[in-house]
Amino acid sequence: MTDPNLQLKNKVIPIKIQSQVIFKDIIGHGSAMQKIFRIVEKVAASDTTIMLNGETGTGKGLIARAIHLASGRKEKPFVQINCGATPEGLLESEFFGYRRGAFTGATADKAGKFEMAKGGTIFLDEIGDMSADLQVKVLRVLEEGEFERVGGHETIKSDARIIAATHRDLEEEVQKGNFREDLFYRLYVIPIMLPTMKERQGDIPYLVSYFLEEFRPQKEGLPTKMSDKAMKILVNYSWPGNVRELRNLIERLVVLNEGEEILPEDLPEKLRIDGGRKTQRKFEVDGEGISFNTAVSEFEKALIISALEKTNWVKNKAAQLLKIKRTTLVEKIKRYKLGKDSGPDN
Repeated sequence: MTDPNLQLKNKVIPIKIQSQVIFKDIIGHGSAMQKIFRIVEKVAASDTTIMLNGETGTGKGLIARAIHLASGRKEKPFVQINCGATPEGLLESEFFGYRRGAFTGATADKAGKFEMAKGGTIFLDEIGDMSADLQVKVLRVLEEGEFERVGGHETIKSDARIIAATHRDLEEEVQKGNFREDLFYRLYVIPIMLPTMKERQGDIPYLVSYFLEEFRPQKEGLPTKMSDKAMKILVNYSWPGNVRELRNLIERLVVLNEGEEILPEDLPEKLRIDGGRKTQRKFEVDGEGISFNTAVSEFEKALIISALEKTNWVKNKAAQLLKIKRTTLVEKIKRYKLGKDSGPDN
């Protein structure tokens, strides 16, 4: 019998929450994303600072925009800046603007992102990448609601709601001395943790359907479909790049596929190996019997690998997920001869 989830692969279903808020371009039928949508509804109406946490590619920018569109500021600007992608020397002037003559090339006054976002929302992506000096100035905006342009003396009032995001563990960065503790607490008024693709397996058929529809106009002829076997591999793949990785893959498959259906052999080898292995990771007792000890060992090994992959092979965190001591985890890793080609020994 065909999995009912796989039958959805040629349908696109928009997400609506209580009819008054439409999360455009966000697919999330599973409980993990439905929980996020409910939180967005609750926080949108306030001006409270929001901190979006999550791995790269989990859709933090989409959620930030959804919060803005669901708020009373939706008619005002939504201004975004990536703190990690902007050169350090330009970041302050990008944030706060500058006066003519403030530095070489400043031939005219220019408003910064905080000024441009007046009455609206400013989304500070990858805020964990900011320098210590800039952290102080952002903290001032949060606490006092004002700033000056670079090279200027006039105090400008800020009336923008701040939504920040990072893929880093800011608590850990605070402990290391890389991030200010006072700024951390000002940002973490309402933290929202976005789920990884590993936590959203049920959404994968919907996402595949959505992206197939999105990229269909790029190719003439009949719409491209995903075969059931290929879909199962996609559902069981680990997706380290999350939604962004899936979207890029579907675009590539649509462009390169010559038939009407995408088959397992059309998928990259790493997906076939990883997704195929997890698809077959089942233990059943047949007529010839099964080795109980072997099955238990294989299941234990699979759990350990899953926890290590989920925590990027940080053994302390993996042990916490498995609710065992770190020393116990290390012993089992040695017993099963598990290892990672790269990364520190944590």
